[in-house]
This record gives sequence, structure tokens and C-alpha cells, in this order.
Amino acid sequence: MTKLSQLLFNHTYAMLLIFLFVNISIRAKNINVRDSSYTNLKSFELVLNSHSFNTNERSTFVYASQTEAIERGLTIIHLQAGNKLEFKTFDTYGSKEDVIDFIEVISKMLTSNEIFAILAHDSAAAQLKGFEKQLHQIGLIQLSKLRGRQAYVMHNINSDIVEMVNDNSITVSLNVPTTIKSKDVYFPKEIYEFDSKIDRYIAHAGGEVNGVKLTNSKNALDENYKKGFRNFELDIIETSDGKLVAAHDWNMWARFTDYMGSLPPTHAEFMNQKIYGDYTTLDIDGINNWFKNHPDATLITGMINDPISFAKAFVDKERLIMELFSVMAIEKASANGIQTIISQEPLMTIKGDKVNFLKVNNVKHVAVSRRIISSQKKLMLQLKDAGIKVYVFNVNFDTGKDEQYVYDNELGLVYGMYADKWISAMNSKN
Repeated sequence: MTKLSQLLFNHTYAMLLIFLFVNISIRAKNINVRDSSYTNLKSFELVLNSHSFNTNERSTFVYASQTEAIERGLTIIHLQAGNKLEFKTFDTYGSKEDVIDFIEVISKMLTSNEIFAILAHDSAAAQLKGFEKQLHQIGLIQLSKLRGRQAYVMHNINSDIVEMVNDNSITVSLNVPTTIKSKDVYFPKEIYEFDSKIDRYIAHAGGEVNGVKLTNSKNALDENYKKGFRNFELDIIETSDGKLVAAHDWNMWARFTDYMGSLPPTHAEFMNQKIYGDYTTLDIDGINNWFKNHPDATLITGMINDPISFAKAFVDKERLIMELFSVMAIEKASANGIQTIISQEPLMTIKGDKVNFLKVNNVKHVAVSRRIISSQKKLMLQLKDAGIKVYVFNVNFDTGKDEQYVYDNELGLVYGMYADKWISAMNSKN
């Protein structure tokens, strides 16, 4: 082969390699596009996770990248056109009225050939007794025989009723057809009118500072006072030498400060640390100084359950509201003229007329998880009618359930929220 031929051959070979490389690259890009398109179809997957009481796990469902945690009872998930859904939980553990409503809705859905699923959480079967025949007649055979503390899932994605029961947990992933046409609404959104007043918003653990939550720091108080908050929650615990300080718990505080010593720390050790290296810790003296310098601010305590000792230590009992965690502590605070917020656990353990107990003990505030308000709507309305202000926590706990969501969807049914950050909707002259 001549030099010229060799050069031509090498050039041609090189061009061929370049062509192949480019073609393979283009094909690879096309494969990635197809993979990406396939991934998008995953948004039409419905994942159902039912957990019984025995597992101590929260039941959830996932659809279109949205995760929803559900409450005790049976939840109906109605799939609609446009990759949308609506859902509602029926407390079939505690309410026969909810069982009646549940059967009525399911009957209508089946008659209209709707696509839906049912998900049980906790102990969903307690009030189903006596309704076995009705459930059997509408095709929910396994549900008619469901025992307490069993997991349960039902769906009719493929036009046939499919039911699953387990003593502990069930997880199932379902491909939802993109051809659903139903736009019918079975659970219309309820709108509650309310005025945006500044006392509806409590800065949770002092509020967010520079995007960081739960610091219970002076910096958080300063930042969120400027933004508009006037109610500030601080978690109160004690150091090893009995000094009151602001922190949620010692393990969390140690993570926030990189503290490597024994827990709890001494007061001196606590004050020596910076939260995330930047934020100033608060002891009772620091708390008192801050509220003394901000006379229009109110402190809401968390964690501490000794109303007498803390009220004596705080600078102004008139600007103090203590969240308390036992009926005994509530009664003690009431006898000593200390304003209180009753927490969810003791509230739900009160037998009989809860509203009357709160009135007798001069309790004007309640704190509950926003997760329970849909299943406790009757109680929420009773408290509202009695002039008792309900504040929800667990804001930002579930995906998409932030301050704006609570403002748009839940205020009015409840009075206010423990908020991590101030949003523009909260602005008010009141």
C-alpha cells in the first residue's frame, strides 16, 4: 500500500469511527429520552400502604409524586380525569354515622362505575359490626369480615373489585389507566371564612432563620419578630444542674451543636455552644430579657409540663400561654390563673363532654396535629362554636402541607397554626 493509499485509508477509517461514535451518541440520547418518558408514566402509579394498629406505622398512599398520610378508619381514594384525585377518611373505628356515610358513598361510586381504592389505617373495623350484610351486598366481601387491627386494601382499577387483608401490613403498587374520564366530585372542598389576625400564627421553635428550622434560638426570635410574628413557641427543658433553657430535646440539641459531652449538659456547657455554629442559645434569663424588650410578644411553651414553676420564672405571666400534656397539669394551671393550651393527647383522653371540661378549667386554646382535623371535624366545630382556639402543628411535616396549604385549606375550621415561616398571606393589621 502506498503512503497516499495509507493516508486515505486512515482518514476513511477515522471518519467511519467518528460517524459510528456520533451515531451511537445520538442513539444513546434517544434511549435516555425514552427512559425519561417512561419515568414520567410512573406518576400514574398508585401506591397503597395499609398498616394495622399493631405495626405503629402511619398508613399512606402515593400518587402523582404526592404522598398523603391518612388517619384512623377507612379512606376512599377517588381517581379522576387529568391525573387528579380526591379522598376522604371515615372514622369507622369510632363512628357508626361514618360507616353509614362510607357505605352510601361507595354504593354511589359503584353504580357510576368510578375508579377508586380503599385503604384502612389503625383499627378500622370496630364500628362495621351490624353492617356486614350491606358491605357484602355491594361486593366488599373481605371488608364485611374485617377484624379489628387488620390491614385492608381494596381497588377496582381493572374494573373488578380486588380486596386484600393482612394482620399487619399491605403494600401494593397499581398502574392507573390514563383514560379515566370521571370529573365527578364526591368530597367537595369545604371553605371556612376567617379574618387573618396576627394571633393565628405561632412561630414554631422561634421560627425559621436563614432556612433553618427548630433552633429555639435568639436569632430565630429576632428574625421572625421583624417578619411579623408576635406569638413565639419555645421548647423548654432543664440542664443537668436544673436550669431552664430553650431546646426541644438533648439529642437534637447535641446534633445541632456538635456537642460531644454527656447529656444533659450543665448550664455552662449549654451556654457555651452555638447552634449550627451561628445561632445563640437561650436560657431563662435570655428568654426573659428578650420578651422584656418586646412587650407585644407572647411566649407559648412546649415540652415543659410544670406550669407553676415556669410561670414563676417567666418575666410576665400575662404574656405566657403554656402547652400542657396532662389533665392534672391543666387543672393545676387553671387553679393558679395560668393561660394554657391543652395538647392533643390529654384532650382526646377526656371522657364525656370535652368542651365542658375546657370551659370549667378556663382553657381557651388547643393544640392538635393537622393530620387529625379531617377525622375530628365535629370536635373542631364544637371547639370553634365555644370560642376555643385550635392551633395545628405538623405543618411542613407531610409533603406539600406547608403554611400556604394550611392557610388555604384548613384555617377557619381551626383557628391557627404553628408555622415555621412567615408567608405574605399572614399579613394583617389586626
